[in-house]
Amino acid sequence: MAGSGAVKVSADTAAATLIAVSKTDLESHGRSGAGETVWAVVVAAGSGNRFGGAKQFSPLGDRSVLDWVVQATARWCSGVVVVVPAAHTEGTEAWHPLRCSDTSSEVVIVAGGASRSDSVRCGLSQVPDDAEIILVHDGARPLASDGVFERAIDAVSNGADAAVPVIDVTDSLRWREGTAIDRNQLVAVQTPQAFSADVLRAAHAGGSDATDDATLAEAAGATVVSVAGDPRNLKITEAHDLVTAEALLAEAQLEAATKGVGND
Repeated sequence: MAGSGAVKVSADTAAATLIAVSKTDLESHGRSGAGETVWAVVVAAGSGNRFGGAKQFSPLGDRSVLDWVVQATARWCSGVVVVVPAAHTEGTEAWHPLRCSDTSSEVVIVAGGASRSDSVRCGLSQVPDDAEIILVHDGARPLASDGVFERAIDAVSNGADAAVPVIDVTDSLRWREGTAIDRNQLVAVQTPQAFSADVLRAAHAGGSDATDDATLAEAAGATVVSVAGDPRNLKITEAHDLVTAEALLAEAQLEAATKGVGND
């Protein structure tokens, strides 16, 4: 549960709150198809050295990158723990999720740690004990589709310890010493990654570090399955990635508007 150093944001607070609408039925909000309670940890505590600044707070369309991430995640969760740099938890630099009248998810904001894995653990400490499935999602992936969330959650709901979305590798690859790699044997891993809550907590119990949580879970003995990712679910790392994200967002909004006109 949210404790010292964490800031809760709910529909009743006067502070800015988050867009968070259920998929089709408010009663199913934050639960898997089998009824398990789903929470998420959004990891957004990085400094963005390669980007040239804290990319998660960069504007994308009419809101920040992080607002897009949290909005998409909240559609699938009872609550979202957003892990941000300590400077963004209070005062004039504090980040607040986007205000919207149609809010149902609880949002908890907490300061991150020294590494990505430390930040995940900071987030995990705020997830309620009764959560059964926990997602971990990068705060720099603003375009994850509902399909990616659904496939990852469903895999764990159906018995997997953990599920990661993956996409094909399209570039030719070589080892650094020069020999070629068969790219057909490899996939690129995305987030959101989904976990049985007990599996994720056990994976982090030893305090180890890894570039993603599935690696820690696998090292702790869990079985990780792959689900289909989405090539549009890019991670903003370099400044030019934001330009790509803007184009993809505009395309998605145009597609949604076109469907809306057709359905009227």
